[in-house]
Amino acid sequence: MLLATSMLALLRPGALHAQETELRGEVSESAILSDQQRKARQLALAAQGQQAPADAATDNTPPRTYLPASAGAVPDDTNTDAATAAGSIFDPPQATDDTATDNPTPPKPRRRPSTTGQNAADQDKTKAGTKAADKSKKKKKTTAATTDTTASTTASTTDATGTTDTDEETANRRALTVDSADRQKLDPGAERTAAIEGQNKKAEEDPFAAPGVKWGSFVIRPTIEQGLTATTNGDSSSAGTSALLSETALRFTAISDWRENSATIDGYGIFRETVSGYPVHDAQGRIEGQYNVDLDNELRAIAKLGYEAVPESASSPDAISGVSTQPLRQTIDGSLGVEKAVGKMQYTLTGAVSHDFYSDAKLSDGTTLSQKDQDNTLYTATLRAGYEISPALTPFSEIEVGRRAYDQRIDNEGFERSSTRLGARAGLQLDMGEKLSGEFSAGWLREAIDDNSLEAISGATVNADLKWSPERGTTIGLTGKTTVETTTTAGESGDILYSGRLTGERIIRANLTANAALGLDWRHYVGIDGHDQILSAEAGLTWWLNRYAGLTTRVRTEKLTSNLPGRDYTANSIYLGLKVQR
Repeated sequence: MLLATSMLALLRPGALHAQETELRGEVSESAILSDQQRKARQLALAAQGQQAPADAATDNTPPRTYLPASAGAVPDDTNTDAATAAGSIFDPPQATDDTATDNPTPPKPRRRPSTTGQNAADQDKTKAGTKAADKSKKKKKTTAATTDTTASTTASTTDATGTTDTDEETANRRALTVDSADRQKLDPGAERTAAIEGQNKKAEEDPFAAPGVKWGSFVIRPTIEQGLTATTNGDSSSAGTSALLSETALRFTAISDWRENSATIDGYGIFRETVSGYPVHDAQGRIEGQYNVDLDNELRAIAKLGYEAVPESASSPDAISGVSTQPLRQTIDGSLGVEKAVGKMQYTLTGAVSHDFYSDAKLSDGTTLSQKDQDNTLYTATLRAGYEISPALTPFSEIEVGRRAYDQRIDNEGFERSSTRLGARAGLQLDMGEKLSGEFSAGWLREAIDDNSLEAISGATVNADLKWSPERGTTIGLTGKTTVETTTTAGESGDILYSGRLTGERIIRANLTANAALGLDWRHYVGIDGHDQILSAEAGLTWWLNRYAGLTTRVRTEKLTSNLPGRDYTANSIYLGLKVQR
């Protein structure tokens, strides 16, 4: 029994080897060539989207056959033609990574068909492939040889239709396009998303403020105003009469946009010409710059430089009578201050220089009168010390020393006008944000003249610069200044001028602004029993047509009362003009 089993085991491998080596018959060279040509045509048809013939009967190429070396190598099959046409062991592989494979060059890709036509073609191909596969399955039954034939038929069907029974649902499914989601049906109940421009934006505090012009690292806001002034006193003097004046005003502000430090430049110019009535021809202007620098060790430097040109006022104590044009007074001033904070103590040291020089006065007879004896330079140094009670309140005190030097040591009347200056003040600095800010002070100032025959100019001083906003859109300001006015009049030392001004501005509507002002000036003459009092009131409206242009109007009254003869006057005026800003 054991011997019989061993013999059976030895005989079985031999039969398999004979099946692999001896049962294959010879194949002619022409059969191999025709098989390769047929396969190339099938690949070309498949690339062009046409269905390859599923049955060998439709192919004109004669089927290849081979003769087995021994009988019974393959089972008998009456439909050998279909099996042969479906595939062959000599067919080249469908896909290979070997670049040396002798495959025909694939045709150039065609333009992608439309979606509708492609979907219909895909459905036709799928149906045809499915029918061909079903027909092959019915013909081939479940035997070992029949399995090989069915595999060949399935491969042929896959070449023709691009699908198989197992992968028909996945391989033939059309890929979604990138924008397919955009063609989905919208939910009618979905809320519409608002545009970016439609989001809530912070409202501008002043929608009619000048937007400004970018120039380098500065933002410049220029303004020009042109209008007509009807007045009862052309030059605000005791001899002035009514006139219609053309008035042009130019103003600008430049502010830096630096990350550190800051700089500002302010300027204005006013030109007045007579249209009819009392002759007036004057021009005045000023430009001033400020530069703030933050230094190390809690130090801060502030530098200022300015230039001003203003004709001598007809109501000035130094005004010259009987002239066609008052002399032009020009001023160049500058200052440099250093601030230092040590705990709650704050120290400021400021040095300032101001030089005044006068042009000649033009007399009515055509001659000129020199005013060089009025040219002088004032040098001052001020030391301030303050203690910060809170961030909002800082009381301070300061001492001022200085020297006024005339270009002519002795004037045309034989007096030495140079003087020494000394002053002391105490005050309070406020910083409550937009509600209330600024400072005010009071003290004493004395300027002793070198000529012993002239009395020293001395008196109390009051200075203020406050802004108060009781509610949004309303701003109230209070300014006060004490000025020492010198003179070259024989036997007179000069005077002290106290100037106070209360202003108010109210934004009635976004494009309508109202403003008003009350002024009080008091001039005290030193050495003589004389004084001047000047009262003024003004009210105006500005209506902005748009952000760049607006109409403006104002009415003004001014009255000077003096105990000196020939100085009283009254001037009433009304102005209407157009303001343009950028």
